[in-house]
Formats: sequence, C-alpha cells, structure tokens
Amino acid sequence: MLDLFGKAILDYQTQNAPEALITFTSISDEDEMDVAYLFRPYDLMPKIEQKALQLSYGKILDVGCGAGSHALSLQNDRKLDVTAIDLSTNAIETCRLRGLSNAIVTDVLAFNPAEQFDTILLLMNGTGIFETLVKSALYLQHLKSLLAPNGQILIDSSDLIYMYDADEDGGAWIPSAHYYGELTFTVRYKGQTDETFPWLYMDYNTLQNAAVANGLHCELITEGDHFDYLAKLTHL
Repeated sequence: MLDLFGKAILDYQTQNAPEALITFTSISDEDEMDVAYLFRPYDLMPKIEQKALQLSYGKILDVGCGAGSHALSLQNDRKLDVTAIDLSTNAIETCRLRGLSNAIVTDVLAFNPAEQFDTILLLMNGTGIFETLVKSALYLQHLKSLLAPNGQILIDSSDLIYMYDADEDGGAWIPSAHYYGELTFTVRYKGQTDETFPWLYMDYNTLQNAAVANGLHCELITEGDHFDYLAKLTHL
C-alpha cells in the first residue's frame, strides 16, 4: 500500500511541502485536489456531511476517517465519544497530531471491538470502501455486527449515471460487464508511483436493495446538488 493520500495528509499537517493530489478514474480525466480540503472545518463542509454530523449521536465510529475532520468536529464541538479508523498509518498519525483522542490504524473488516456503536459514519463517498457491488454484502454484514440495536449507519454516495453518454431515447450507454458505479480510482502525488484501487459509487436504489438483502432498513435522508445523497441504515 503506497498510501499517497495519507502521505499528502501528513505532509500538510507537518508543513512538509505538501502538493496537490492528482486523481482520476476509469471514467474521468485528471483532477487536482487541494489537500487543505481534507482539513476543512464544519462550516466549510458540504451540506450532506453537515447533516450527517448533526444526526450523529452516542458512541460513534468514523470509518475511513482520513485527516479526521468529521471525527474532530464531533469530539470537540459536540463532546461525543468518537473512534476513528483508517487503513492509513499516516492519516491516523495526522489525526492524533490534530488532537483526536481515539484513532486506530485498521481495516474495518478486521475491526472487532468489545462494544457496538450508536452511529457509524462513512462519508466522502462512504460506499467506496466496499470496492465492488459483490463485496458490498461482506461490508454491510460486518458494519451491521458493529451496530448497536438502536444504532444508525450514515453513509453517502453518488449516482454516476450522469457521467455516461445518453442515447436518443434518454437512456445511458453503460457497461454491461459490471455495475456502472464500479470504478478504478488512481492517485498521483509528488511524482511517486501511481496508486490504483477499486472504488464503488452506489445509486440510492442499489444501496437500498443491498441493505435490505443484508437485514438493514435504508432511508434517504437528503440529496446534494450533484447526484449525491445521504442515507441512514438501521436494523430491520
């Protein structure tokens, strides 16, 4: 694991000459991401993320926490009990440097704490960690096992249908070999070797179907300005 996102995050935190991240996917061109965006305070977060933080309660797990901005907002502004996890050692080091009390390097599938959580957050395209549609069941089942009886999973994603060419009838030319939200995501940083990994975007209906198939109720909470949405999953 090259951990280019984590390296950029730690470089920014330690003022080690951070540069913009270059990202692109199997269906999109190169784009620059200013690393500062990952350190944004609550008032600069998109409304979907703000809504998720407003709805958070109890004992909280932030999955794929990155630079820790969501977890820090809940810990410092709301005084909530937050555990933040990420695969990136550099990201977790950054979270600790920023004052996050409980930040752990782990894969969520390997994370089996003694206690369950009232709120589980998966933000900034939270379905991305599922990798592929087929693997979403594995992740949903594990997240369900981490969820307290009356708990909630708050997760966001986007419907990428708008990125595919439309035909004369208004339909879309989408791949037949796999679900159209399954992408290959590539990151480039400071001229190092590109890091590529699978990344899943799920339209709401597909997420709802996957949730129900795995014993979870799915509710649409809010929609963003560009085909994105926030959903809440709870035990059936």
